[in-house]
Amino acid sequence: MSKSIEVNDLNVFYSDFLAVEGVSMNIEPRTVTAFIGPSGCGKSTFLRTLNRMHEVIPGATVKGNVYIDGEDLYAPGVDPVLVRRQVGMVFQRPNPFPTMSIKENVLAGVRLNNKRISASDADALVEKSLRGANLWNEVKDRLDKPGAGLSGGQQQRLCIARTIAVSPQVVLMDEPCSALDPISTFAIEELITELKNEFTIVIVTHNMQQASRVSDKTAFFNIAGTGKPGKLIEYSDTATIFTSPKEQATEDYVSGRFG
Repeated sequence: MSKSIEVNDLNVFYSDFLAVEGVSMNIEPRTVTAFIGPSGCGKSTFLRTLNRMHEVIPGATVKGNVYIDGEDLYAPGVDPVLVRRQVGMVFQRPNPFPTMSIKENVLAGVRLNNKRISASDADALVEKSLRGANLWNEVKDRLDKPGAGLSGGQQQRLCIARTIAVSPQVVLMDEPCSALDPISTFAIEELITELKNEFTIVIVTHNMQQASRVSDKTAFFNIAGTGKPGKLIEYSDTATIFTSPKEQATEDYVSGRFG
């Protein structure tokens, strides 16, 4: 079951530095939302607040609310570990666990969550997750080989398999293709389109073509200058953002006249 996300007036601080200011947006279930904007404008920082991942950085705090299907992730007593089980994250560089086999990599999150799982259920979950990540046919005969032995594009799909194995409702992706070649990038983009049948997906990308290809909605973030907070400038259907945005800054950015 994928979930809706509602963000109300979110401000992100690193100690007393305001990194992201006043972001509000609604993300519908089973859609792909792309965050675009120049480097340093807070896209990845904001993305990480959606599963409380930014809190691993000392001094990082948030003011405002993030609701997933009406439940505030930042309400008192909410366990960030449970939040991250519900809201999975795929990082910029593929990060399979190097000492683990392909199979163990897929099961890592499930085991981390102390779920007891029978051998037959584990096998079924590994196959389902690898099929879901469009990797099964390439690795089914070498599940006991190290995950680190795969190519970059395969490693990233393995990380996606690991993420979806714990049955999250939302999947966040922080520039998941920036370290990949065009063929691997295409495979991940096709996969994102398939995954949105089951999950709500939010992706940070510097690749305009990628945003226009994979996303239903696009959010443009910008920053007024060094030391200023990142802000959400415009958020709309992807076609609107790329063809007839309301804000001049958005138009300048998507048309390449930026900077």
